[in-house]
Amino acid sequence: MKATALSLFALLAFSAFAPNRSLAQESPAAARKVVTRVMPQYPSLARTMRIEGIVRLDVLVEPSGKVKSFEVKGGHPVLVQSAEDALRQWKWEAAPHESHQMVELKFTP
Repeated sequence: MKATALSLFALLAFSAFAPNRSLAQESPAAARKVVTRVMPQYPSLARTMRIEGIVRLDVLVEPSGKVKSFEVKGGHPVLVQSAEDALRQWKWEAAPHESHQMVELKFTP
């Protein structure tokens, strides 16, 4: 019993200090910089309705830096289309692999 507990403790200690390969691969992607940023147009319907807020998107960026796809993670539906239109024009710096980037676009009148 004592040997099992000691082995379990050693295994947990080793895993806590061992380098995490998946984090090492994600770190450079998180540091990827935006080269071209297009600000979204504030929709006239949103202005009329006095809607403001943030649209959150998870963007899949190609190695070349172009937007491959994105998924809306939150935001008012009236603001989403404008955010998507602007985001399609964004470009990130080149990287060896595709990466996911979280983008928040703030809309205020």
